[in-house]
Amino acid sequence: MDQKREQVVPYKVVNYAGAFIALLIGSGFATGQELLQYFASWGYWGIAGIAAVFILMAYVGVSFVSAGYHNRFENPNDIYKYYCGNIVGSFYDYFSVFFLFLSYTVMVAGAGATFEQHYGLSSNVGSVILMICAMATVVFGLNRIVDVIGNIGPVIVVMAILVGAISIGINYKYADTAIEAMKGYVASGEVKVASTSWWLAAGSYVGFCMLWLAAFLAQVGAGANSDKEGKLGAFFGSFGFSLACLIMSLAILFGITKLGGSQIPSLILAGEIHPVLATIYSVIIFLGIYTTAVPLLWSVIARFAKEGTNRFRILTLALGVIGGFIGVVLRFDTLVNYVYVINGYVGMVLLAIMIFRSIQWKRI
Repeated sequence: MDQKREQVVPYKVVNYAGAFIALLIGSGFATGQELLQYFASWGYWGIAGIAAVFILMAYVGVSFVSAGYHNRFENPNDIYKYYCGNIVGSFYDYFSVFFLFLSYTVMVAGAGATFEQHYGLSSNVGSVILMICAMATVVFGLNRIVDVIGNIGPVIVVMAILVGAISIGINYKYADTAIEAMKGYVASGEVKVASTSWWLAAGSYVGFCMLWLAAFLAQVGAGANSDKEGKLGAFFGSFGFSLACLIMSLAILFGITKLGGSQIPSLILAGEIHPVLATIYSVIIFLGIYTTAVPLLWSVIARFAKEGTNRFRILTLALGVIGGFIGVVLRFDTLVNYVYVINGYVGMVLLAIMIFRSIQWKRI
């Protein structure tokens, strides 16, 4: 048996899972806005959506990591050509770069909204702090990024699950009326909905996450000790993230009458438990946004410049500032609703192509 192929270092599995989670747990998840639009807004059907997300996300994550391990792509975005061929792959290559850049602007807007809601400061303060932290970290390179966010990711998930579980306990008595209340908020437009059905919302959610994960996980796979080690990291990352989605979505659903059209619903849930916890959770939200903004910005810069070069550093500064400006100008919940949903549908096409390729390759 190939020992290299089977080598698994437990710490690395946890680190990869943490990096997987940290990448996905940005401003949309950490603030609760993403979970509200994609899952909680659909009531109990949102649970079915999260189950679908777990299955598909595990498949996608394992596939991307394995492809990166076996192919060692010179350009991380070549993973799109691996699945889709040169023409369609080139489209996804450039489209994903544009989408990742827009997603970075969502992170900036989310940081601003968090500072404004909890601290009563101008949203520009949080946005600028996030922008500076993200640019400074990207300059250190991918290996350092994985180490940093891989350690932060599990902490964020544990805190999210803790806040969500306690909030469910507090607001479970409203479960019977939550569905009708949610319908009312959706009908009035106070709560935005990600799609026209729960299953399309789930598909769109996986779709936009795929465009975040592809190049990043391909590079993670290339650095893994073995194929199995990388796959285990992706699987457990998907499981931990989906569990956090489930608990926080139920907490938001049960507490919807107290949340209304809030930009940062998870912060209100934390404050209901204890004011001090709200302050702690505001820091957790910022860390969650940070751990997503960094690999998003890195993925964009790495497409056009080699790490460690002056070109890489200049692009980091230029695109970091431009994306930060966009995030300051546009409203957070609007960015989530348009940027994520529209690009999610494009990602769903990529998912269909991946599944087709997997079936095709197994027959060869």
